[in-house]
Amino acid sequence: MHEHFFQCPHCFQEISMLLDLSVSRQEYIEDCEVCCNPIEIQIEFEEGVLVYFEANSIEQ
Repeated sequence: MHEHFFQCPHCFQEISMLLDLSVSRQEYIEDCEVCCNPIEIQIEFEEGVLVYFEANSIEQ
């Protein structure tokens, strides 16, 4: 697992997320731990190194 810190696209608070290194490319939705709004997460790992991370707001 890899801990990654980023800014929530809704409330702009810094939050952290544990990312699974065993899957090289992932896309999923997770709620912000501060404001509870949904965030679309896109990540990519190459040889266990995070090479791409994007967190986008999902309009409700």
